[in-house]
Amino acid sequence: MPEVVSWRAASPGVWIVTMDRPPANALGVPILDGLHAALDAAEQSGDVKVMIIASALDGFFAAGADILHLSTIDAESFLAYGNQMRAVNDRLAGAGWISVAAVDGLALGGGLELAMACTLRVSGPRAAFGLPEVKLGLIPGAGGTQRLPRLVGRGRAFDIMLTARQVPAAEALAIGLVDRLTDDDVVKEALALAADLVTSSLPAQLAVIRAVDTSYALPLDEGLQAEADEEQGLFEHGEATEGIQAFLAKRPPNFS
Repeated sequence: MPEVVSWRAASPGVWIVTMDRPPANALGVPILDGLHAALDAAEQSGDVKVMIIASALDGFFAAGADILHLSTIDAESFLAYGNQMRAVNDRLAGAGWISVAAVDGLALGGGLELAMACTLRVSGPRAAFGLPEVKLGLIPGAGGTQRLPRLVGRGRAFDIMLTARQVPAAEALAIGLVDRLTDDDVVKEALALAADLVTSSLPAQLAVIRAVDTSYALPLDEGLQAEADEEQGLFEHGEATEGIQAFLAKRPPNFS
């Protein structure tokens, strides 16, 4: 019986991590433990420049959270499970190498969140992507509400998350959810991409990633605080008092 997560060096600097938990690679504790083990092994080896995350199952990359597991746990266990899933994605996103998700099947819920935590995504023609958590009374809580808007924009992210629809491969490419679409074997395409990536300086590549990521807007909590500070300043020192008084007096405001 195969391990639910295995890994191997495909070529110098390139690792393939393969999920194999029939029937759909549900991201239960066994796969999450396996992914953590793969990340541990890669960190200890010190020779990984590109890590490809793939599936051994036909028709599935990963079908999201283990719903059966969710049906048997209490709130404390749910928190621990969610934290483990988030930790995998955060470790992958912050790893000292480039990661590529090779998707040729369903990547739903936590499966899409796993793919979005990778640096790049390669899609086959059969792939479909979705975050259907609202159908369960939940939200995409392992990075989905944060990473999806950064990839496709706020409006498209709402369209995908609020409708819980599945996005086909061609649309995913068009909106930037995936970076390459191939009619060939998706792992073969990911390996070809990795062969290009390993020829460049990894420290320089990681610097590019950091520079791009820091150029995004502030985190929401910081943005909301900045907004509150600006509004308070306008009320105390700006022209809000004149605007309010003019509104009440039904006259045009006398702004400077």
